[in-house]
Amino acid sequence: MTCELWFSEYQTKSLKLSSKIKDVLFTGKSEYQEIQILDTITFGRALVLDNTFQTTEKDEFIYHELITHPALFTHPNPKKVLVIGGGDGGTVREVVKHDTVEKVDFVELDRMVVEVCKKYLPSLSCQIDNERVNTIFTDGIKYVAQCKEKYDVIIVDCPDPVGPAKGLFEREFYKNLYNCLNEDGLMIQQTESPLFNRDLILNIKTYLKEAGFNIIKPLVYAIPTYPSGFWSFTLASKKYNPLDVSPEKIKEKLKSIETKYYDEDVHRGVFLAVPKFLKEDK
Repeated sequence: MTCELWFSEYQTKSLKLSSKIKDVLFTGKSEYQEIQILDTITFGRALVLDNTFQTTEKDEFIYHELITHPALFTHPNPKKVLVIGGGDGGTVREVVKHDTVEKVDFVELDRMVVEVCKKYLPSLSCQIDNERVNTIFTDGIKYVAQCKEKYDVIIVDCPDPVGPAKGLFEREFYKNLYNCLNEDGLMIQQTESPLFNRDLILNIKTYLKEAGFNIIKPLVYAIPTYPSGFWSFTLASKKYNPLDVSPEKIKEKLKSIETKYYDEDVHRGVFLAVPKFLKEDK
């Protein structure tokens, strides 16, 4: 008799994503969550936190390139960057590809996630020890509330809005983010599925307006391992509009930055292809 091993994530109470797996490479429990590294047949190695897919080797480049490059190309000279979350290291890997970036403060709550990803997902975590990266193990919500630093770009690579991460989607957090940015600073955040979480995205838009951001732009894209396969980020800027960035500028800079997904066409496309139901007010 052949025994097949499958992992299933319940994305809603009536929907689940199942993946056949070759092996369980790691399982453990930190102070904050259960951590697994699964070797799947379809998606390669996957980081799973509390039975939820966080990232996989097969599709991670889509997420990590789009949470970083649209923001870093929108700012004309990003030197100091704050990354909140993203313990797998994929976001940090993309940030340090930009030679203008002099310092990255990488704030992650769970030290075990970083240690496990360094061992089992080296293609993502390969730049965590880069000399420009300053890793800080603390709560991102508390960090921005007490922060005296000023950043050009803040990237919030957060999990779903449950448990400790819930505060990363609340009004006070966005006010604190605004205060942590320079006068021409901007931020970008993972903001869930447009199909399943429209109200959340529109609430975030309201909170960002209240915080003082002048330009607020959701961007959408497809990624197979996240609920509905349809996902979003939201970019909020004090000064710079991502649609004002010259395609020629992006194309020229990409000669020295390796990407698989992002280019000058994708930059405009992810902002212009936002569905009507996200452009309307709640």
